[in-house]
Amino acid sequence: MVSLWQIFLVFTKIGAFTIGGGYAMIPLVQKELEKRGWLSSEELPDIIALAQSAPGVMAVNMAIFAGHKMRGFKGSVAATLGTILPSFLIILAIAALFTSYGDNPVVIRIFKGIRPVVVSLIAVPMINMARKNNKTWWAWLISILSLVLVAFLDFSPIYVLLVLIVLALAFTWLKERRRDARD
Repeated sequence: MVSLWQIFLVFTKIGAFTIGGGYAMIPLVQKELEKRGWLSSEELPDIIALAQSAPGVMAVNMAIFAGHKMRGFKGSVAATLGTILPSFLIILAIAALFTSYGDNPVVIRIFKGIRPVVVSLIAVPMINMARKNNKTWWAWLISILSLVLVAFLDFSPIYVLLVLIVLALAFTWLKERRRDARD
């Protein structure tokens, strides 16, 4: 059984080296938990889906669900504290220093230089998840169409999800009806 201290330390490491929030956390969570055998690659998309659907911060939600899978409620608490502690301390230090150095051109360039890294940290796990989970041409079509609608045509993801839910229900109903007609 995984100790609470181990969970706390691993999620502290993840929290300390995640720049950009929950989505940037995905590759670190995957690497750290899979190499220890605490989580399989098949379980990660489920945790991400749960974390996205729950209200609150993605990184904290992922820690809650991953910690719960490993050790229940206490695991959730250990993972959550490990995830938020480094961020809290770093933000506290940045806030103290930023008031003095916020207009410094070097500091401004550092933050601008970090942005492309954050984008890639978010993009890579999403591409890997699409490759693992999109087994059919229509799954790829739905993924690409959803991406275009949300990212480039400024559609609300809520509307895209609602339309997909309605279409999935209609498709399932029609399939069941055809099957019943054959029987």
